[in-house]
Amino acid sequence: MGLSDLQRGGVEEVDKARRDLSDFHRRIWSYAEPAWREYRSAKAYVELLRAEGFEVEEGSGDMPTAFHARWGDAGPAIGMYAEYDASPGYSQDTVPYRQPRPGFHPWAPGFTDAHSALGVGALAGALATKRAIERTGGTGQIHFFGEPAEKVCGSKAVHAAKGYYDVLDAAISYHPLVENTALWDIQNCLYWSVVVIFQCFEAQSAEPVQPWVSGETLAGTGLGAHNVVRSPGAIDALGLMLTATKYAKENMFPRTGLWSLNEAILGSANATADNLPPRITQIQFSWRSPALGIQEQILEVLKRNARHVAGLTNCQVSLRWVTRTRPGLKNHVMSEATYANLAELGPAEFGAEAYEFGRELETALGLEPSGNPFQPHIGRVVPPREQDAVTRATLPPWQDCTGADDYTEFSWHAPTVRFFTAKPLLNACGDDMNHWANNALNGLSAAIDPTWSYAGGVIAATALRLIEDADLLRRAKEEFKRNREAAPTGYLEPLLPKDFAPPVELPWPEYVQTARGYEWQLPTTAYFGETL
Repeated sequence: MGLSDLQRGGVEEVDKARRDLSDFHRRIWSYAEPAWREYRSAKAYVELLRAEGFEVEEGSGDMPTAFHARWGDAGPAIGMYAEYDASPGYSQDTVPYRQPRPGFHPWAPGFTDAHSALGVGALAGALATKRAIERTGGTGQIHFFGEPAEKVCGSKAVHAAKGYYDVLDAAISYHPLVENTALWDIQNCLYWSVVVIFQCFEAQSAEPVQPWVSGETLAGTGLGAHNVVRSPGAIDALGLMLTATKYAKENMFPRTGLWSLNEAILGSANATADNLPPRITQIQFSWRSPALGIQEQILEVLKRNARHVAGLTNCQVSLRWVTRTRPGLKNHVMSEATYANLAELGPAEFGAEAYEFGRELETALGLEPSGNPFQPHIGRVVPPREQDAVTRATLPPWQDCTGADDYTEFSWHAPTVRFFTAKPLLNACGDDMNHWANNALNGLSAAIDPTWSYAGGVIAATALRLIEDADLLRRAKEEFKRNREAAPTGYLEPLLPKDFAPPVELPWPEYVQTARGYEWQLPTTAYFGETL
């Protein structure tokens, strides 16, 4: 089945917009803003969408860097979204050798899995869908979401809890990755994240934590304040929480299956070393697994560890939720329709400049330049069932989801497809998608524009078919209802409450304006002292 005239019109609109959107992509790539702090990126999207005629709610869901853009007032409502957060520690300039972006600390953020291209590909699809409908005088509604903080699966669980996805008839989820394909049965797992906060109040009797020392044990000794016994404090609490959880790890999970528990220490302004107990520390734990029961077991162990550690260190402990996502629901009708467009329009073609850049990267890695520096996936469109079988071979029989991404939230509110277009990845890097050489390719227009523009055409063709083919949309909705009720968990409401306050107040890494200029929160000049 080929494309309809309306679908072909949408694909043509992507081609027309490609030059302007290439410049826009480079702009978002250059901002490289991390989770919950994508201020300039979100503003750029909002301004462009408003200029295009969308109604835009800035700060949707009480998230300063989120938005909800709407166009159209009749016909099927199709959901799409942009992501635009980068990963701290992975800055890389668009050069064929290892070099962070000029003027920033070496550990500033960069785009590891090309969220810059993810967002622009979805934007291309949304604009093309809208323009094709306008050109033909048809009807249809586009809901385009700005989704910050995907690296911590942050925003979509919030938007879902607050009802933003309830209006959708269908949703399209896109990500640049390894293959050109769509998911089939195996979707993404649950992903939960909390920040454990320790505070030391020392001897303030009005606080809930008791004084560490009972009585005036050193009264009249003349030893001075620096010799007085003090509480262990918040840094000791953080260290004990980190190690206690690592010691308990093998007792927190089943012995089989793909799951993970990761931690990160957030900044807490304890930069001196006086004989005073550090007052506050914050450590984030994020975990993914295929089952609700496993997630809850991990949470209970974390809580238990935190309470014991607080007692050992004379601290008060609290827990701040970051996110709590549901597993993804499959929709074969949506997958088949999207795959048909992937096959019709692709795979993307990459020009000589991209291949030459790849060979220069090989040289920088100490290798002989090859005829084809890239992995072969970019040249093939993989049927969803075939890709599903490859993934299934890596999983135990009882596990029916893997990985983590908060797109899964859409799938509980409307028929949803998850699809990918391949970006160039160096053979020399193996499976390391986060290697600096692959990150350099994410900023090169010749290497990344074909990836996102291919996706834009697929999104437009899929959205427009859903809008003009009432039978397709009906079948997708019928399957959605069946799969939602047949899920192993049964129907799951959003796991965050409707009044959830997004964790934007936490000390997430960000860029700052100082007397030295606009810089990453680590000073631009990197001096690491003496190597030991």
